Amino acid sequence: MNLRTILILGALSAFGPLAIDFYLPAFPAMALAFGTDEQHVQLTLAAYFLGLSIGQLAYGPVADRFGRRVPLLTGVGLFTVASLACAYAPNLEWLMGARFVQALGGCAGMVISRAVVSDKCDAVGSAKVFSQLMLVMGLAPILAPMLGGLLVNTTGWQSIFLALTGFSAMAGLAVALGLPESMPAHLPRQPLSGALRQYGRLLKDPVYLGHALTGGIAIAGMFAYIAGSPFVFIKLYGVPAEHFGWLFGTNAAGFILVAQVNARLLAKRGPAYLLVRTVWIYLAAALTLLAVSSLHTEQLWPLLVPLFICISSLGCILPNASACAMTGQGARAGSASAMLGCLQFSVAAGAASLVGVLYDGSAMPMAMVISLCAILVVSAAMLTRRLQNARALAQAQV
Repeated sequence: MNLRTILILGALSAFGPLAIDFYLPAFPAMALAFGTDEQHVQLTLAAYFLGLSIGQLAYGPVADRFGRRVPLLTGVGLFTVASLACAYAPNLEWLMGARFVQALGGCAGMVISRAVVSDKCDAVGSAKVFSQLMLVMGLAPILAPMLGGLLVNTTGWQSIFLALTGFSAMAGLAVALGLPESMPAHLPRQPLSGALRQYGRLLKDPVYLGHALTGGIAIAGMFAYIAGSPFVFIKLYGVPAEHFGWLFGTNAAGFILVAQVNARLLAKRGPAYLLVRTVWIYLAAALTLLAVSSLHTEQLWPLLVPLFICISSLGCILPNASACAMTGQGARAGSASAMLGCLQFSVAAGAASLVGVLYDGSAMPMAMVISLCAILVVSAAMLTRRLQNARALAQAQV
């Protein structure tokens, strides 16, 4: 896959992280503008998550029926218009509705970019591209809040959504001019009437489902970290709020670095081989984090070391799990990508909520949820590997 295509797919993959992280610093200003509190402004984030859940399942069958370009251009256009509507929202209810529509449009880039990679690459090539796209997932949580805070302080909260409008419009132009249809002409176009049956077949495929859950539960561990780290770092250990970004950024840098190392290792080993070995590193670090948390240490650094290893290891687990799940999907790559995203998001959102439910004023809830995710990740990866080997053996004997 050439650099131009990777850059376009990277921009499309950025829609989700940017739309979530970019406007977080604007919550106080938006609450003041709409005459409400920040808790009610947070409902706009919930509306976006709801749109993500619904939209991903819708785009999969559409991409398998009409190809990749038409639904992708439609989704990017919808995101652009909705972003403009957010910027000029007269009240909070309008903003919530516009955010929901914005998510429906943004789903296109998330779902179809994975389908395009699957169209163009084999398992190893897909894992390499997904590793490169991990740069977006790692950099967005660092840069987006910083840029959003700068825009809020200089030109107001509306400028954040105007910036998203401009970004998505340029991404749409790049797709129109530089991303040709990737769905192979010889593949049959799947009818929309069979969408539910297609999702049913995917859920009945234990190898696909196992890889999807391996990646989804791993992402859940990251969401648990994102939900719990502000309290642990700032309130529990007294890290100044202005220094929080450095700690958060250090872990993100580890994630990015390991993702790039993974891309190089794939030249010698396949994604399945690397996946089943990295999950054990994730588990060991997570259990160490849990043990240290149970000691309620007065120093923060004993927590930071295993936490860094946990987050960094995800840079290998996530791209390889996605590549293994998408391998061989062919004509149903769009549906497979949509189901993959839906499963990952649903499990991850549940993990973030669980950290809040278990809140006890210590680092234990975050560590417990991350450790639980690590145990389940190893279990899912090992079971899937056995099923995959058994399937390969059965096919060889036929």
